[in-house]
Amino acid sequence: MSEIRPRTRVLDTIIYYLISWAFFLLGMIPPKAAGMLADVLGRIWFVTDRQHREVAIGNLNRAFGDEMPPAQVRALARKVFCSLIRIAFEIGWALHIKKGDVRKYFRFHGMGSLQAALQKKKGVLILTAHLGNWELLVTVAAKLGLPISAIYRPMKFKPLDLFFRELRSRNGASLFPKKGAMRKVLRSLKNNELVGVLLDQHTGMFQGVAVDFFGEPAGTNKGLAFLARETGAPVVPMFLVRENGVFRVECGPQLPDIRTGDQEKDIEATTRLYNRVIESMIRRYPEQWFWVHRRWKIKEYEPLKSV
Repeated sequence: MSEIRPRTRVLDTIIYYLISWAFFLLGMIPPKAAGMLADVLGRIWFVTDRQHREVAIGNLNRAFGDEMPPAQVRALARKVFCSLIRIAFEIGWALHIKKGDVRKYFRFHGMGSLQAALQKKKGVLILTAHLGNWELLVTVAAKLGLPISAIYRPMKFKPLDLFFRELRSRNGASLFPKKGAMRKVLRSLKNNELVGVLLDQHTGMFQGVAVDFFGEPAGTNKGLAFLARETGAPVVPMFLVRENGVFRVECGPQLPDIRTGDQEKDIEATTRLYNRVIESMIRRYPEQWFWVHRRWKIKEYEPLKSV
């Protein structure tokens, strides 16, 4: 084993550099050509990947089946695949942009709510989702000089995990692995920093609650609501999406901290509110959300249908 591990580390390092160069080269493709290529590759992916295609179409039917005919749902699912492919080209492109070019390519809306939240000196919890190009959100915030950190789930493939950790932290952002992140999060909030939380993926019963999302219960992490309640840190929604050839960075108003005296119900109600905010943004940009994830896995929650 002592001989295998060094070899594994060397191989991981080589693969990491290959991945880095691949993204760097993708970023050299002109944006218009990159968009056309992403559409072609996305369509190929949609046709060849039956498993994720069925997941995406199934999810879209849950959300929009009463509003869209099957052909429209399928067309929207195809756009989702193209949008996800586009993320890779955009990550490569972001490696080339300079700090001074941020406002050239990104349009900022509602930043006043973020500044007002920072003035409370309790840090700010950023509610966000796998929408648009979420990978650029931390990068852009750091380039603007905002002190930001993010909770993330390490990838199993170590070279790719290293690449994305370096991508997210290259402009000064801090990253906290999900396991054991609490102490670091509390320290960041105490230092009046931003902490980003992606809240739109399935969470099991131990860490989550089953609350409404597109009209159906979905297992949602209750940690953000609990953290906001315990620290008093304001929660501000923030998303990065594509719009009219540029990126739109949008901050919503600070979300209320629901307190009725029943902590359990308050956390459920607050988490339900967070889901409504995310759902509202997805409805505006449905082709840009991560529909290939199995969001509604609630069999383990069946004893708690009253939630």
